[in-house]
Amino acid sequence: MINHLITQKNWQTQLSEAITSIDELLEILNLQSLKAQIYLPTHFELRVPRAFVAKMGVGDANDPLLQQVLPNQMEQVSVSGYITDPLAENTQNPIKGLLHKYESRVLLTLTGACAIHCRYCFRQHFDYSANMPTSSTEADIINYISAHPEINEVILSGGDPLSVTNRRLFAWLDILEALPQLTTIRLHTRLPIVIPARLDNELLERLAQSRCQIVMVVHCNHANEIDELTAIALQRARAAGLTLLNQTVLLAGVNDSASVQVALSQRLFSAGVLPYYLHVLDKVAGAAHFDCDERSACDLYWLLLAALPGYLVPRLVRELPNRPFKVPVDIYKQA
Repeated sequence: MINHLITQKNWQTQLSEAITSIDELLEILNLQSLKAQIYLPTHFELRVPRAFVAKMGVGDANDPLLQQVLPNQMEQVSVSGYITDPLAENTQNPIKGLLHKYESRVLLTLTGACAIHCRYCFRQHFDYSANMPTSSTEADIINYISAHPEINEVILSGGDPLSVTNRRLFAWLDILEALPQLTTIRLHTRLPIVIPARLDNELLERLAQSRCQIVMVVHCNHANEIDELTAIALQRARAAGLTLLNQTVLLAGVNDSASVQVALSQRLFSAGVLPYYLHVLDKVAGAAHFDCDERSACDLYWLLLAALPGYLVPRLVRELPNRPFKVPVDIYKQA
């Protein structure tokens, strides 16, 4: 009943009512005994929607969804090689709000806001205040894209681009669709997973009307994140003509087993989503405890290749700074 009452609220209400108190989260999950072990972050504080919490196991301190959002004392440990800007994105933004990392596509950071604060986020230290598009930089962004005819795709990211209002999102869609060189608009988002109500009729109808191919890449790390309501929302998006893909981060203690990854791929497919990328963790400061060594990642990947049809096996990649593409992990070298 509680979950039903949560999911009946509109997405903006759910967004505003996200849990930001560690005490409240632990009380809901009957895990008050963990309080003494919890790190209270001074930046990138706890934020998790109630609909996502409703998918967690009550009394389970090792719940894979909880592990992704609960601050851990290990975040305070300084580990060599783990830095605040692991992808050197501060060197790749020619205009405020625009990142140009790859030849044919640019990334627009619509907002710094997210519905959920994932503890492994590679942009948790990103200076959004200095990298947000504004009305004064809008013309510069349009001119930059127009001056680079090789660009045919714009990726809307953040933060989470679906955390902005439909009105603001649609305004940017109008701007981008007016550029004849663009063939594809991509949205990278976790909101359909953590607040499925975000895929409302108004949004889906507008995306379906776009002259551009709309690709929505959701971020889902465990099959438990896709309950019935989430699956229905994703299926509606696919029925509206969107191409749905998923990218996963390989996380120690969350999804670093073949059985979990197989279940995730199968659950995604049943919801109309194809696995796209399985990312080796970006080495961001505070997240070293989530990292899996590359040999273990390759061993897991071999098991996925044996267990799944090719179309359900995501690409195992690592993103490295100043590379013109995501680097495939060489599973044969590790064999």
